[in-house]
Amino acid sequence: MPSWELFRAQPASYKDSVLPKGVPTLSVEAACTMGWEEWATGHIGINCFGASAPGGTCLDKFGFNVPNV
Repeated sequence: MPSWELFRAQPASYKDSVLPKGVPTLSVEAACTMGWEEWATGHIGINCFGASAPGGTCLDKFGFNVPNV
């Protein structure tokens, strides 16, 4: 979602067509998941600081992989 503010300003009918009520939604954010609770029922993200490893290793550690997503 490029802009929460612009999405929030849309008519309810549009928002419901994009994110239908009763359908589980998942946010996948290669950063902090803060704020996504307004739009998604599940979240995958990085809510800590300081992990150090090759990129693929960190992504896997934080759940950015096919089995988890």
